[in-house]
Formats: sequence, structure tokens, C-alpha cells
Amino acid sequence: MAASAAQTPTATRCHSSELRASIGPDHPGAGQENFAVILANGSHRTCTMYGFPGVAFVNSAGEAVTPDPERTTGQEQRIVTLAPGASAWSALVFTNPAISGVTTMTPAAVLVTPPDETESIRVRWTGGKVSNTGKASVPQVSPVRPGDGG
Repeated sequence: MAASAAQTPTATRCHSSELRASIGPDHPGAGQENFAVILANGSHRTCTMYGFPGVAFVNSAGEAVTPDPERTTGQEQRIVTLAPGASAWSALVFTNPAISGVTTMTPAAVLVTPPDETESIRVRWTGGKVSNTGKASVPQVSPVRPGDGG
């Protein structure tokens, strides 16, 4: 379902400067790598998020080294309200590149852009190799949801 202006909060929106980003541990299964992209409210006010975060794998110079992840389909987007200290998360899922046989590289970091924001938060990537071709093993991100993905 597409968001209408009435459904998308703006006055209480979480801003990049108020958030801390992290990547949860891998929970592999059935040939898939499964990470949680976590955004925690580090401000002293309650704020909201709606939609998908931006995610980009980058090298040490901050240049993108893989195609952008795709948005998952068929998952409902909803407003997530974050009290100070609370977290929201998005699933980052891709086929294990060793299984798909694609060329790979190991990114230095992930740039996480909160929904409806333009400023990214840099997070060191420790999740190993990812596909750099865009032909197979393309990562997908889900809409944000409450919690930390644990």
C-alpha cells in the first residue's frame, strides 16, 4: 500500500542527526545471509519512521561498491514510533555469494539513510563478502519495524 500524505508523519519524523545506526549479527539460513539494520533513537524526544531505509555498501573512500539493495515487496509499511532509546530495524537479506558463484568484494562500511532523510550514517561492515555484480545475490531491505531484529 502506498503512503499518502496523511499517513506519513513529518513533524515528528526521526532525523539522521538523532539516530544511531548499527548492523546486527548475521543469522544465516537456507543459503541466505540475514542482517538487521538497526536505527536507535538517540534523542530526547519521541520520533517516528515510515518506509524503507537506504542502504549502500561502500569502500574506505565512501564510494559505492555494489548495486543498491532492492526493496522487498509484499511487506506492509507502517509508522514506527520510537521513544528515546528505542529502536527500529529493517531486514537486510541476500543469497550467500559463495552459493550463487558471483564475484564478490568486502565493503569497508554501510551507509544507512533513515526513511525520508538524505543524510547517511556510516556503519563499519563486518559481515564478510557481498556480491558486486548485481546479477545474483542482490541484497533486499524490508520496511522498518519496531525492535532491534533480535
